[in-house]
Amino acid sequence: MHCQTCGACCANFRVSFYWGETDAAPQGSVPTTLTIPISPHYVAMRGSTSKPCRCIALGGQVGESVSCSIYTNRSSTCREVVAGDEQCNKARVAHGMEKIAEALII
Repeated sequence: MHCQTCGACCANFRVSFYWGETDAAPQGSVPTTLTIPISPHYVAMRGSTSKPCRCIALGGQVGESVSCSIYTNRSSTCREVVAGDEQCNKARVAHGMEKIAEALII
């Protein structure tokens, strides 16, 4: 899978989402300790709001081998990521990697 050898999106964009996705809410799953408030109703993953950007949950070396320490509990923002889409390729280019052709995505 492209994502396990990339991680560029996690080290390029702010990962923000509704606070109700955190474990502070009854149905939430993202650990609150890994987030910071960015507005009254939204939080962001620590590390993703600063430059250089790198989500606190990202492990490994971008462009080589990466993993998400909260993959099963990740936010909707992360679940919506599509390998090879415009945002993915923008992040890959920012990290010196080639774009993924959408036709090659399996």
